[in-house]
Amino acid sequence: MISIRIQQLTKRFGTVTALQRLDLAIEPGELFFLLGPSGCGKTTLLRSLAGFYIPEEGAIFFGDEDVTRLAPHKRNTGMMFQSYALWPHMTVAENVAFGLEERKVAKAEIKRRVGEALESVRMGAYAERRPNQLSGGQQQRVALARALVIRPRCLLLDEPLSNLDARLRLEMRTEIRRVCKEFKLTTVYVTHDQKEALSISDRMAILDQGRVLQVGSPREVYRRPRSKTVANFIGETDFVPGTVVSVDAGRAVVDTALGRFEGVLGDPAARPGPGAAVTLSVRPECWVLSREAPGRNAVKGRIGEAVYLGEIAQYELIAGGQQLKILELNPRFIDQSARGEVFARAEPEDVVVLSE
Repeated sequence: MISIRIQQLTKRFGTVTALQRLDLAIEPGELFFLLGPSGCGKTTLLRSLAGFYIPEEGAIFFGDEDVTRLAPHKRNTGMMFQSYALWPHMTVAENVAFGLEERKVAKAEIKRRVGEALESVRMGAYAERRPNQLSGGQQQRVALARALVIRPRCLLLDEPLSNLDARLRLEMRTEIRRVCKEFKLTTVYVTHDQKEALSISDRMAILDQGRVLQVGSPREVYRRPRSKTVANFIGETDFVPGTVVSVDAGRAVVDTALGRFEGVLGDPAARPGPGAAVTLSVRPECWVLSREAPGRNAVKGRIGEAVYLGEIAQYELIAGGQQLKILELNPRFIDQSARGEVFARAEPEDVVVLSE
């Protein structure tokens, strides 16, 4: 297992700066996700780690070794592409063996390691088949075995599940995490799928315009976003603009058009003073509906659209000229939701105060 350190990394393509003095530290054996909107720099960063791009400034370290300008084949990274890139004229075993043959590994050793790699991804019985005889999920497993067989120092995955259907994506999320942990691999995984990242990552970084906006565990990033961009990118949220009344011990009291709220600061280092403009972020599942006025942190309004989905119901609450989205687990409110005035309340711990 190795750590990965990225220091002040800058990468340009002509007049476009894809990465801007980016800093990041990835721990040994960590399954680390890079997320962000299209064009944010996540694939550029992954390809810089692989050695396909050489940065104009900054440094990349694998452990204590500076690999910034090291050729890709000398970095000993395993990379898995979105397209899988399997050779159609080769068998599964030959595809997996290709990297070892290029490294001049002895034939007996190749056979043994290919067998182990295919068994690790549960494809041992398919060694003699060709890629066109496999399903998309099976091809994905072969591509993963090919990346693992060279015994890489780290594994780099570029949206590996994007070509699979929803059921296979769910299955392969767990499989990738199992394999990475079994092989004790430091893994960097690029995706645009938030659920994928939330479900299997150890930590994640949210990128935008070539910069890191926030790094943390899935729970930290989801529950305590530090900016509107992060809150809006990870999951759904209701934004409510307001003005700070007071700040104390990491909490703030905020006046809004919907009422007065108490919440926690998304970024404790950014302490807005009284009178500062802020935005409240409340996840739809954090609102609790009631008929009785519940006191603080409450919104009064009426239900617009209501959609029953079995285990949950989705509501549109119209309050103060704003529309809020509310989710109710094990719905009991929907039978009477279309009538009259209702209230929605959120606990202070579920209200995140974001500085402008």
